[in-house]
Amino acid sequence: MEYGYSTVVDPLTYNTDGLCGNIPLRMHMDPWKENIGAGRAQQDWAKLVRPISQYKGGLGPEYSFIRVTVPECLPERLEIIAYANEFAFLYDDATENIDQDTANEESHQMLEVFGEGALKSSGPKDLGAKQIQSQILAEMMALDRGRALTAMKAWAKFVQLSSSRHRSVPFTSLKEYLPYRIIDAGELIWFGTVTFGMALTIPEEEMELCKQLVQPVFAALSLTNDLFSWEKERDAAKQNGFSHVINAIWVLMEERSITESEAKDVCRAMIKENVAKYSLIVEETRNNSEISLDLRKYVEALQYSHSGNLVWSIYCPRYHPDVSYNGIQISMVESGAKETLVV
Repeated sequence: MEYGYSTVVDPLTYNTDGLCGNIPLRMHMDPWKENIGAGRAQQDWAKLVRPISQYKGGLGPEYSFIRVTVPECLPERLEIIAYANEFAFLYDDATENIDQDTANEESHQMLEVFGEGALKSSGPKDLGAKQIQSQILAEMMALDRGRALTAMKAWAKFVQLSSSRHRSVPFTSLKEYLPYRIIDAGELIWFGTVTFGMALTIPEEEMELCKQLVQPVFAALSLTNDLFSWEKERDAAKQNGFSHVINAIWVLMEERSITESEAKDVCRAMIKENVAKYSLIVEETRNNSEISLDLRKYVEALQYSHSGNLVWSIYCPRYHPDVSYNGIQISMVESGAKETLVV
């Protein structure tokens, strides 16, 4: 795969906790569009849904989420996928602590937007989160109708699958939990995001092969998310009186009767194992002419989703309350421009 929009970050300038194998970190060369997209999403959420307080999403002082997880995103698509990703963070925080009945209703409303009817609606826009979702789809459709439709269908399937299990029912084993977590962590959402952002088309006849090839990297992504979001999710569950946490650390502690520290060590070992598996798959796939070029590009691109997600997780304000935005991001707040961010 040729690289035209990103550069490799000097590995001496960041830490990976040994969880990245030999996968380099790449970062998109445009430092502005993700700030703008995330800022617009925060503004729209505050205006249309509810005020934002003590929130941190995908932006970071050095490594913002989309710039390092989709480093080869086409420049003209970077702002809208940053907007969509920030909406996902906002929505995730808003639904993290709600009961199952409310979660089901929220999922039904999301499906109304991501369903085929969203393309045919000509009436006034709904307020709130649905209006933001409609805005995302409209902007994506204006850029690339075909791939926007593919992303929309993948997102709708994600909503259906993620809402199919009651969050009040705890998982009893990692074997049971991990396939659910891969879906819940956004395998389908990420497929739509990356293929749209990079203008890739995976042939229908290769979809099952695609899912098989990328399974290890989505396992690594899911476990990485759980490892670094553990404290945030544990504290939120405690604050809301929940008896369990939907997180691999909690599942491992319960299943194996081990401590939090021991569960984290198991999680780290599993991340390393899956990264090693996926690195082999990337090498085996790169020059396999029996596989479509776009599937090969997708497989190669997802390794950077892991390295980017890992480094972002280690340094991001979302998981580290003592970390703030950089000077550029803060000045955008103070300027009162359209790129307003929550400080």
